[in-house]
Amino acid sequence: MAYRYIGNKTRLLPWLLELIGREVEPGGTVADLMCGTASVAAALRSRGYRVIASDVMTYSVHHARVRLKLGRPPRFDRLDTDGYGGVLAELNSLPPLEGFFHRECSPAGNPLEGCKPRQYLSAANAARLDAIMTRLGELEGAGCLSENEAALLRHDAVLATNRVANIAGTYGHYWSQWTRAAATPLELLPSEFDRGARTDHVVTKGRVEDVAQSVSADLCYLDPPYTKRQYAANYHLIETVARGDSPEAIGVSGLRPWRDQYSDFCSKLRLWDAFTQAIETIDCSKLLISYSEDGLIPRDDMLDFLAEFGHVVCEQISFPRFRSNQSELPHSLTEFAFLIDRTRRPGIEIRPASRLEDLVIQTARTGAPAA
Repeated sequence: MAYRYIGNKTRLLPWLLELIGREVEPGGTVADLMCGTASVAAALRSRGYRVIASDVMTYSVHHARVRLKLGRPPRFDRLDTDGYGGVLAELNSLPPLEGFFHRECSPAGNPLEGCKPRQYLSAANAARLDAIMTRLGELEGAGCLSENEAALLRHDAVLATNRVANIAGTYGHYWSQWTRAAATPLELLPSEFDRGARTDHVVTKGRVEDVAQSVSADLCYLDPPYTKRQYAANYHLIETVARGDSPEAIGVSGLRPWRDQYSDFCSKLRLWDAFTQAIETIDCSKLLISYSEDGLIPRDDMLDFLAEFGHVVCEQISFPRFRSNQSELPHSLTEFAFLIDRTRRPGIEIRPASRLEDLVIQTARTGAPAA
């Protein structure tokens, strides 16, 4: 599932699976409570783990439901259509409709705030999306879709939107010039399913601080935001696709009201309390936390803090950094994984850094991450 997303862990999956595999045998339960695009959750499912996935963003919950709860296309028996393929064909063939996305997100629109038209989507794609969103709302309102069926179609719509959006990587603002991808007609494409994999997973929505108190697992994986950039603000457009609402579009960038999804992990002042609440309340003896050298918390400060909860092992891996031609940032980036064992006496252990290239080569040779 190709996805432009801050902090996407797809490249680091071999490393993360290796670290988790050392602590929990396949068949055990792993909680992924900030699951994002659900790439880690889906990889854990494919390895035979039972997964508890959660996120505060609605689109993330749809992704997790599709990638964890479905092993084949739903039947869509409440609709008079030829299953999943028939539903997609119907949605893709709808006549264009000038609604919220055409008005607020396209160059042919007339934003209610009176600002100049925005260029997130071409006029044609915005009208196609409006038609699809309207039809999905009708089907959901009439009770024609099960929870999994609705999640799948919303998931497909988010991915379709992301493929043709005129953005650099987030929806904080749009490009002033049109990209080649933005000229591609928006189309819902069929999702792939992990056939044969277990489906007894749990998917919930909420902040990790709130969800943690109801979670019991062998290991909890946390992938918090690293910087002050709020996901709710940077992915407002696809959150609207996922929710199927028509919010107020605020300012030049057309942000939806997003304070209900504010993350304390993006605040230097609040993140310590957020971490403490999550770690102290979850019923789990081992936690694995991803973080980056570009994050708000320096590595050593994080180690000192986490050591209050048990024995901490810091694993490190370096990989090539995405850089523009003008960027002065270093060519490589180091990712940290902090393993907290709450059953052991407090202590800190820092292990030598490995390289992503070496792990990928080893994985290719063995067919699985190194044990």
